Amino acid sequence: MNGPPIQNVKLEHQTNLRQRAEALIKEGIAKPMLGWLPGINALSTLYDLARTPETACDALKFLHELQVHQVELDLQHEQMEQNRSELAEDLTHYAELYDFAPLAYFTVDSGDRISECNRAGTSLFGAASGELSGRRLDSFFTPASGVALLALLKRLRSGSSRETCTVKIDNGEGSRDLQVVASVSPSSGYLLLVLMDTSCHREPDPRT
Repeated sequence: MNGPPIQNVKLEHQTNLRQRAEALIKEGIAKPMLGWLPGINALSTLYDLARTPETACDALKFLHELQVHQVELDLQHEQMEQNRSELAEDLTHYAELYDFAPLAYFTVDSGDRISECNRAGTSLFGAASGELSGRRLDSFFTPASGVALLALLKRLRSGSSRETCTVKIDNGEGSRDLQVVASVSPSSGYLLLVLMDTSCHREPDPRT
């Protein structure tokens, strides 16, 4: 079901904003103005109307409109500041969820190079923060695993929505098996990968 037309939503918002502004002025609890000043043309019109008794009433109405408009601006500014604060909190929240996640997250560009990774990703490859950006992802794996990983990335670019494979990494401290789960970002087209270390989940060898 389609929602209400955008024009109607905008008109309703403007009506509600004006009602709030008029209520604050009427109750005398409008906050001090944030510095919005009427233009010279508005002040000139107000002066001309107030000069004669015949238009003094119009001057009061015009002054009221100026006050309402200023309070509306203040309310809009207040709402924008609140939205900005909430967006900043959301950004911090999701950044922490990504950066401090226990699994290694990678974003890979069209050249199979690492665009972004989280702390677990840099730790997985024994690198410092920022050292992995621009490096080819397959270069960190054994030759056979690198081929398997590139084939997975190719399938994703060919239209597959989700792919998995098992790869092996050898960073000089012994080989480790990793499970790769990958998908495509719907907005940027970048490839999103999660790497999970499965070496520690192997069943123990009964002969040992």
